[in-house]
Amino acid sequence: MRRRMNSRELFPLLLFSGLFCACLVAAAVLAAKILHIGPISVPAGVFAYCITFVCADVISEIWGRRCANMVVLAGFVGLVCVFVLIQLVLWWPAAPFWDREEAFHGVLGMTPRIIAASLAAYVLSQFHDVWLYNLLKDRMQGRRLWLRNNLATILSQLIDSVIFISIAFYGVMPVCPLIIGQWTVKAAIALCDTPLVYAAVWCVRRHIAVKA
Repeated sequence: MRRRMNSRELFPLLLFSGLFCACLVAAAVLAAKILHIGPISVPAGVFAYCITFVCADVISEIWGRRCANMVVLAGFVGLVCVFVLIQLVLWWPAAPFWDREEAFHGVLGMTPRIIAASLAAYVLSQFHDVWLYNLLKDRMQGRRLWLRNNLATILSQLIDSVIFISIAFYGVMPVCPLIIGQWTVKAAIALCDTPLVYAAVWCVRRHIAVKA
């Protein structure tokens, strides 16, 4: 029989779940701008998207695999809803005095191929991250958080980059340089965010005073 979650435990869970979904949506919108990081070009949404992996790992660490999978599924439903609403607004005729339609389409307009690539990459990479993180947690008996976090995130980000770029750009531009570039940036961010994962886990456990 599952123990009932108290309000002190529920609040941080809702907080990280909300942050997960917010960053997921932000990543989809911010991807319209391309940034240069040294010699590498990446969508601006990469930073927001990397935060989703931090949230998923913290949720897995504290509340377990089942809860993390539910958040990933909720994020998928939210992402589909966002894409549908964007397409609806793009299709709907603008007001006669609105003179920014072209710019609006330029920022938010996404081809069905890009949308399909985003959804496929999200589902496979995020569920893989949750699965691998919890597998490593069991194998390592809850130790080496830094190793579990980085292995799960970096490998899952590789899956995300391969799937997204292959579906979105295969036959249009060389995919291998894009995959390597995106994954390099994502892996670097994953290594840098490890202290954030430790800090978040410590703060949550201190707040709820229970162990996962």
